[in-house]
Amino acid sequence: MTIISIPCVANIKNNRKFVSKYPVILMNCDPIHIMERADVKPTSNRLLVLKALLSAKCPLSLIEIETTLHTLERSSILRVLTLFHAHDIVHTIEDGRGITKYEICHGDISCSIEDMHPHFYCEKCNQVFCFENIPIPSINIPEEFNVRSINFMLKGTCPNCKNKQLS
Repeated sequence: MTIISIPCVANIKNNRKFVSKYPVILMNCDPIHIMERADVKPTSNRLLVLKALLSAKCPLSLIEIETTLHTLERSSILRVLTLFHAHDIVHTIEDGRGITKYEICHGDISCSIEDMHPHFYCEKCNQVFCFENIPIPSINIPEEFNVRSINFMLKGTCPNCKNKQLS
């Protein structure tokens, strides 16, 4: 059994591996395998959307996915994303401007709080960065509450924009 941890998913092609911010057993990154383990029937639209998310360097909005996939209408993409979210294939974040972004959930079977990580929104270039190796701080909430999602977004200036300001 191989246990490793790597940073944010970036330019993943079929049959490459990815892992979450926490050390876990290597998982199969094949889109069909991901859908089948989540009990989602692989269709051409679903494969296109999942491949776009797998190849992304950061979370993508509906508009960004639509721009990437010229062949699918926005409503079709949204239906796929809604299905993926319901089956824990993706989780959503709010990007700092109120725009929902989607990213692959790296959990082995389901998307849990442990699979989530903080993000950074650059107020200058509007880019969102994943901090996969930084865990979301633990928060003690009353037992009767069931947390399904956490949106931990830091806002400020990224190193690239900061360097441009100094120049």
